[in-house]
Amino acid sequence: MAVGPAQAADCSGAAGAGIDWSGCDRSNLVLSGADLSGANLLRTDLSLTDLRNGQLSQANLEKASLVRALLAGAVADKANFTRVEGYRTDFTGASAQGASFQSAELQRADFTDAVLSGSNFEKAELGRARFKGTKLADNRFAYANLARAEFPGAAISGALDFTGAYMFLTRIEGVDLSGAKGLVQAQVDLSCGDAKTVLPGGLVAPASWPCGPYD
Repeated sequence: MAVGPAQAADCSGAAGAGIDWSGCDRSNLVLSGADLSGANLLRTDLSLTDLRNGQLSQANLEKASLVRALLAGAVADKANFTRVEGYRTDFTGASAQGASFQSAELQRADFTDAVLSGSNFEKAELGRARFKGTKLADNRFAYANLARAEFPGAAISGALDFTGAYMFLTRIEGVDLSGAKGLVQAQVDLSCGDAKTVLPGGLVAPASWPCGPYD
């Protein structure tokens, strides 16, 4: 008889597809390359855990702690990161297409070179998050806090929704936002662009951007 996903939390169980670690302390572990696809990681403490190059597709990480966790190179397509606590979490080079990051705490998270097409960041805290070189398409940043977040070098192939987003000193130098939705002049005036920033029709660059040269 086929064995399905665990039906109750197994905090001592080995990493595996469909494992139920909900509410478990799995912090400060080396789980690089582990297959946690479809796992139940609801409220799981994964702080400081090494999940590099792991498989997290369709995993449920709602309200999990990912403080300083390493997810570089991980595959987390359609994963649920809703309301995670992810301060300084490393997502560099990860794939999280179609994932939910709604209302997540992701201050200083690093999404450099990640693939995030179709992922949802509505109401997420993204202060000083890095999206340098990130592949974005049809993402929702509505009502997100993007203060001092960095987007230079982002590859945008679909519309981004910035409705109500807080964009104080958001770095958009060289970014093509011509297809952006919900972007208004007040947001542009608070952000940091340059001569290569492309804005949607009807919006104009301020006479002087509030930031100095980008490093």
